[in-house]
Amino acid sequence: MNSIPTEIPDVLIIEPHVFGDDRGFFFESYNEQTFNEKAGLTIRFVQDNHSRSAKNVLRGLHYQIQHAQGKLVRVVSGAIFDVAVDIRKSSPTFGQWVSCELSAQNKRQLWIPAGFAHGFLALEDGTEVLYKATDYYAPAHERSILWNDPDLAIGWDLTETPIISGKDQAGQLFKTAEVYA
Repeated sequence: MNSIPTEIPDVLIIEPHVFGDDRGFFFESYNEQTFNEKAGLTIRFVQDNHSRSAKNVLRGLHYQIQHAQGKLVRVVSGAIFDVAVDIRKSSPTFGQWVSCELSAQNKRQLWIPAGFAHGFLALEDGTEVLYKATDYYAPAHERSILWNDPDLAIGWDLTETPIISGKDQAGQLFKTAEVYA
């Protein structure tokens, strides 16, 4: 696997080594030892999550103010425009965001450490996203930042009006959201 830094050095694009032939392909989607060596981390995942979205569904920007979750995100069907926003007040990249297209075709993954808000836009119908999390879901600590916050100015790759849940429509503005120290 290759580990590719983004504009925010803590967020990494992970590219697995894919072995393909006329029968199809094989790749190791996760190996703890290899991931930790290549990413320079010691990470333990405790929960796997799976979502399915129609085209133009936008989910996020989600985080947990306590029980912060690091996430290793990948797509097994379809494609997403994936976004991570640094909400660690003490970070030199506080308030900055990075994005990456993840797809079943490119097999890339995105490592988003704890301390980031996360969201994505489904680019195809039937898009299925799997992600590993470093802490358990804690609904009492779940928070959401408004996906189209003007201060963040995320360049969502929108071709039409996104489909957004009521919870995400009620997200906080970045300047009033709870963030990490």
